[in-house]
Amino acid sequence: MKALIAPDSFGDTLTAVAAAEAIAAGWTLGRPADELSLAPQSDGGPGFVAVLASRFGDVQTARVSGPLGAIVSAHWLLDRREGRTVAYIECAQACGLHQLGGLPTPRTALAADTFGVGELVAAAVAAGADQIVVGLGGSGSTDGGRGLIDGLGGLAEAARLLGPVQLVAASDVENPLLGPDGAAAVFGPQKGADAATVALLEEGLADWAQVLSGLAGRDISDEPGAGAAGGLGAALLALGAERVPGATVIAEATGQADLIAAVDLVITGEGKCDEQTLKGKVVAALTTAARGRGIPTVVLAGQVALTPAQLAEAGITLARSIVEVAGSVEVAMDDAENQLGELARQVAEAW
Repeated sequence: MKALIAPDSFGDTLTAVAAAEAIAAGWTLGRPADELSLAPQSDGGPGFVAVLASRFGDVQTARVSGPLGAIVSAHWLLDRREGRTVAYIECAQACGLHQLGGLPTPRTALAADTFGVGELVAAAVAAGADQIVVGLGGSGSTDGGRGLIDGLGGLAEAARLLGPVQLVAASDVENPLLGPDGAAAVFGPQKGADAATVALLEEGLADWAQVLSGLAGRDISDEPGAGAAGGLGAALLALGAERVPGATVIAEATGQADLIAAVDLVITGEGKCDEQTLKGKVVAALTTAARGRGIPTVVLAGQVALTPAQLAEAGITLARSIVEVAGSVEVAMDDAENQLGELARQVAEAW
């Protein structure tokens, strides 16, 4: 049997690349005769660059400003093929939650910015990129992309630099910039914001939205994806970006359709398989593609919170969680690689 192993990252415990390798190791123990293809996935958040770099391109490193101003080492990808130069940037490399130096707080929620993302975009322009794809997700900031604009030298300079560039915002988030479904209200608490801080962030985003709308020549605050990565999506949209689901970017860049067509089984996974999974995330996108070809899909996740009926409706053939093997969420997270491998072995033996 031929199987495609194509997981997303497992939150902060396993990168998509590490998860794919762990699943492959366990599956091989359970079914040593199977032919496995590994294709780690991403929705634009942490791991976006690593997943693409496992397939093509040249990894670049830049020293840029982190979310709280400290200098961080950020990786991005440059791909020169067929007469084009495409840069892939992962915003979390420059403004990620993991770079706050500790747990997020109301203070960090207010202070974190996207200046370093602007520096990465500027580096991509300087390298001759005619297309820049920015993966959005995992940010610790809610500045509406104001830092990005500052990192590019201001509104006028940002527009000048990016005028000739095809800009793509890679994200599965459809939230607007403002309001109860906006960047501050929905994602602010995940970044340390309490109720008072959310209100301050919302006020700042409302003022900034007017500036961005003036730049774009239209109201961008309600556009789908404007609230992605703490409103970084809004700044990119104002600069002319097209929003594309991150999973789609990965699928097209890695030839996912051809990979699926060549196998008998798709094995994917993520940290938590829940209702968010069904809203266009990696697992759902893969399952839909496989289902269209009559190929079964197995999901190995940290936790599974979908009912059998929901799984069946989504087209997922089988879903198992690491917690079943580990016995607790704590062990599942602390020993994720080994526990995921053991889960894969058990599923493979029973398949």
